[in-house]
Amino acid sequence: MAGITGIGGVFFKAKDPDALGKWYQEHLGLPLNPQFGCAILPWQKDAQADAAWTLAKQDSDWFPGPFMINYRVADLTTLVQQLTAAGIAIQQGPEEHPQGLFAWVIDPEGNKVELWEPKAEA
Repeated sequence: MAGITGIGGVFFKAKDPDALGKWYQEHLGLPLNPQFGCAILPWQKDAQADAAWTLAKQDSDWFPGPFMINYRVADLTTLVQQLTAAGIAIQQGPEEHPQGLFAWVIDPEGNKVELWEPKAEA
């Protein structure tokens, strides 16, 4: 069965993303990467891809609630088929991006969930 293999990232809204990011960096040691504007947190057991930690502006329409979780999956195509067969609407995707394949669903509580199959390493 296709399913979640890990956390691909944590995304939540902030009133002042720059200030909050600096607070996390300064007080909790979160290593913000200036190239990507987020922290890249390596997974010890999953060397295929790192996790992203990103802040969005409070009025962003990227996701409807205060946060969105990105779940890493091994076989997005099969998972999307399983979700569709279970009557779960795919909000968007699957879409191919430089980082891999993505699709989005809304959970029963109204949270946007991002599903990500990382691009295989060359």
